[in-house]
Amino acid sequence: MRSKPRHITAARRAGRWLAGLALVAVLPAQALAQLRLPSLNLPALPTVPSTPPLGEPLADRLQRPAPLQALRERAVRDLLLRHPDLVEADPLGDPIRRGELLWLSPAAASVEQALADGFVLLRQDDWPELGLRKLVLRPPRELGSAAGAERLRRLDANAVVEFNHLYLPGGEVSAAPATAAKAPPGAAPLRVGLVDGGVDRRHPAFAQASLRAFGCGGEAHPSAHGTAVASLLVGRERGFAGAVPQATLFAADVYCERPVGGSAEEVAAALAWMAREQVPVVNVSLVGPPNRLLELAVQALLRRGHLLVAAVGNDGPAAPPLYPAAYPGVVGVTGVTPARRALPEAAQGPQVMLAAPGAELAVARAGGGWRAARGTSFAAPVVAGLLARWLAQPDPQAASAALARLAAGAIDLGTPGRDPVYGFGLVGEAAPTRASAMRAGD
Repeated sequence: MRSKPRHITAARRAGRWLAGLALVAVLPAQALAQLRLPSLNLPALPTVPSTPPLGEPLADRLQRPAPLQALRERAVRDLLLRHPDLVEADPLGDPIRRGELLWLSPAAASVEQALADGFVLLRQDDWPELGLRKLVLRPPRELGSAAGAERLRRLDANAVVEFNHLYLPGGEVSAAPATAAKAPPGAAPLRVGLVDGGVDRRHPAFAQASLRAFGCGGEAHPSAHGTAVASLLVGRERGFAGAVPQATLFAADVYCERPVGGSAEEVAAALAWMAREQVPVVNVSLVGPPNRLLELAVQALLRRGHLLVAAVGNDGPAAPPLYPAAYPGVVGVTGVTPARRALPEAAQGPQVMLAAPGAELAVARAGGGWRAARGTSFAAPVVAGLLARWLAQPDPQAASAALARLAAGAIDLGTPGRDPVYGFGLVGEAAPTRASAMRAGD
């Protein structure tokens, strides 16, 4: 099973998301494997402070509301209340698919015993690219998910048992219209990946883009978040261009407009596809709790020489780390305002590796037009696009060199050197377009 970061207090766990939610005892934890990029030694960081972001006076922060800080909390609460037949909370309050347990590479005899005990095999997949075999089982009704996980663990101590956690977008697209101004010169044709919601391929921003899709059985399910992030990667229209507009975008839709979309299982399947397609840089602007299936998929991808770029989330500077950004080796990205100050709602900690513009950004709107966006979700694709310019194919040494090159050119903000607020510093300041600089309604 997974372990929760030590600095999460019992009071925080007790008060998470759904008041009065009955939680069973926390399952035994397992240590998480550590993985770092081979040739880039990243310095250790201090623990996450509970004070205002470094470099931002307290008075400024008090005047800056953090509208995104409660966004994920509200989304989780809504999922649990509106879809109790599909979604439930794990022992720590995180949303999971109801009655689904992930079992990784169990012995055949253990599977036979589980089926004899009343477990139902819902589906199974082999992902040789990630070195993983995954089974999804429904526990007997009398056991429930938590007790069912414990039963499977006793059946096979060598196999990983995990809940099928749900991951949510890490940002918000506003209703304010905007368009983009001049963009940096386009790079040579490259490949970049996106694990998110669906992309509106009919938007003019993608008329010149090369897109390849995965998920949803081949059906198109455009989403606001996926379309916005994709535009910051490869979009191009009337002078607007994303960070790497000439790249081929490999877009995996892990939601398909379903309330239980974005599960750990679906994100891992998308990462396996990225590995098969040899996509060197993959952007994941989704956030959620630690999950062993997701962790193992991330580790496998990094070992193959891919770079995984992820938003650190908008739960606030004192919030516990969110994943996959907090896994070792993942490029965790925070967002800054046009004044080069950290978003007050952005997460802080050792998972922050780089900062990029994350406020007042112009992004494509599903259905047409442009909107303003804010959040670490929209800072991450700026970094992913920059890295995709320097990494043509998965390669461990080349990946480390590309990341070291980008970090070396970062604008140092906050305390000197790498810090838990800005990481190595700000990159891509000229890559995205500010909504405030645009003509509304274009």
